Amino acid sequence: MEELVIRDADVVDGSGDHSYRADVVVDGGRVVSIVKEAADAGCQRPKARRELDAEGLVLAPGFIDMHAHSDLALLRDPDHSAKAAQGVTLEVLGQDGLSYAPVDDRTLGEVRQAIAGWNGPGDDVDFDWRSVGEYLDRLDRGVAVNAAYLIPQGTVRALAVGWEDREATPEELDRMRQLVAEGMEQGAVGMSSGLTYTPGMYAPDAELTELCRVVASYGGYYCPHHRSYGAGALEAYAEMVALTREAGCPLHLAHATMNFGVNKGRAPELLALLDEALDAGADITLDTYPYTPGCTTLVALLPSWASEGGPEEILRRLADEATAERIRHDLEVTGSDGCHGVPVEWETIEISGVGDPALGEYVGRTVLESARARGESPWTVARELLLKDRLAPTILQHVGHEENVRAIMRHRVHTGGSDGILQGAKPHPRAYGTFPRYLGHYVRELGVLSLEECVAHLTSRPAARLGLRDRGLVREGYKADLVLFDPRTVDAGSTFAEPRTLPTGIPYVLVDGRFVIEDGRRTDVLAGRAVRRTPR
Repeated sequence: MEELVIRDADVVDGSGDHSYRADVVVDGGRVVSIVKEAADAGCQRPKARRELDAEGLVLAPGFIDMHAHSDLALLRDPDHSAKAAQGVTLEVLGQDGLSYAPVDDRTLGEVRQAIAGWNGPGDDVDFDWRSVGEYLDRLDRGVAVNAAYLIPQGTVRALAVGWEDREATPEELDRMRQLVAEGMEQGAVGMSSGLTYTPGMYAPDAELTELCRVVASYGGYYCPHHRSYGAGALEAYAEMVALTREAGCPLHLAHATMNFGVNKGRAPELLALLDEALDAGADITLDTYPYTPGCTTLVALLPSWASEGGPEEILRRLADEATAERIRHDLEVTGSDGCHGVPVEWETIEISGVGDPALGEYVGRTVLESARARGESPWTVARELLLKDRLAPTILQHVGHEENVRAIMRHRVHTGGSDGILQGAKPHPRAYGTFPRYLGHYVRELGVLSLEECVAHLTSRPAARLGLRDRGLVREGYKADLVLFDPRTVDAGSTFAEPRTLPTGIPYVLVDGRFVIEDGRRTDVLAGRAVRRTPR
């Protein structure tokens, strides 16, 4: 007898088609049968060792977070309710060009410091891997949800070239090609870049194109955080479209927003650019989060020249008065490339987390608010915080536009991604609320998307981009990564004031046919594993 039958569910199967009522049988980690309209057909209803009454609940494929920063959180926190409670059953890690594989001892230490604001310093993690394959093997020991991995181009460049602003030598480029090929062979689904972060930002288009050719040869995709989301955003998007078409590589645009005052109301221009490329045969997808503020690290705002050489060089420059004044001028007057070419507006920069608890007074306040309270200039406060906290502070940037958010999420190649940073006392609520916010706020309350459309955006579309042949749909033979939610009550509990509040209306989540959320509570199940790119 099979393990589980989910009775009388309203199945929204991820295809975008209308929902239907069915009994769904799960066994051995897969959906083994679907009996439509079983209660009304007068047929023999399926039986199983356990029956779950899903009356009034929607059964959908588990949600796929196309842009996650859980690279260490999955290892240190077996609970991981931030994602499991949202119905997320698969996360894509290795984002924005910086993560923890492939590395050697030198680059591991450098990367740990560089992205401590994203993932914490990692002092509570045993870094017993160096290659992409070894990291995926580490996930295979058991984690809360499944995870796929993108080879981080910035980390690859740090390993082969260093943190300097210069072109790679032919030998170094060959080494980067080799590292990318090895990562793809070991199971990565593609490559990411952080082109406003060092050292990835120092790569010219020719170098990126060569690495994308390698990715494409293995059937992967390129996921860039491109060179600007502010001034020059449209040009930066066009650059990525042209680059990947030259390389013959599928493109997935990370957190595809149009932010800052210069881009208010300009989402239709971006979508027209993408439609033109799609109609000409380009292979493009994108992800967004359903919020207007962004989130990154405070150090990321600095101009690229100030970040050359890595974290210790940044600290040295910040400590030097004359160099710090140059940095301030670039930030406040010129508009640094780290701040997307827009002069920083300190009233929009809210400190969301610090590494040193003694600096907690800054958290939840904008840099301008702290400056006024201290009788100092905003730059003095920001500089002091970076030095005292050794580049660890994370920030919220209140620079987005609701009309752009809604327009982009309607697009035909849109998928969902949280971009969720789980560090800090007051992280962005998207880390805990992205997927229920789509379903509650943008589907039920605003009607921006139908329920069937939205579920497809969050399931089958990302599964197709990842090349997964047995996930993203409720189908016989597919993996039983499933979520049951109440469409009348599902909603994000997280807010900017209380960002770690879990969602409502999602009582059951299954990974590999096992309940990770049951009756609204996290179980002790660790059914997640690495999801490797399947060979073409």
